[in-house]
Amino acid sequence: MDLPEVISHILSKPGAEETLPFGPETLVYKVGGKMFALTSPDEFPARLNLKCDPERALDLRDAHESIIPGWHMNKRHWNTLIMDGSLPALLVCELIDHSYDLVVASLPEAARRLISE
Repeated sequence: MDLPEVISHILSKPGAEETLPFGPETLVYKVGGKMFALTSPDEFPARLNLKCDPERALDLRDAHESIIPGWHMNKRHWNTLIMDGSLPALLVCELIDHSYDLVVASLPEAARRLISE
């Protein structure tokens, strides 16, 4: 799965938006004003930071060499996926969905209603 496909999947999520709060070198994807994914489009191989359940984050790191603790993030709650072709596209999409779902679940009910409309 290449970076344009990843970004397309991210932006297909209801309420997802691309922002540049750290400058043009880092694309930050938010829902309800909260980050759920980050990437630097100029890196090769591309890297994708995603929020993750802490226990699952550890399991994923143990199972996949290209999943490491979140770069410049809280390493308990974030993983970095190295997009070197070794991760199945289905897993990448599922982890994007998981990150998105974690963030949406943490939003106030009113914000969740707005996203689902």
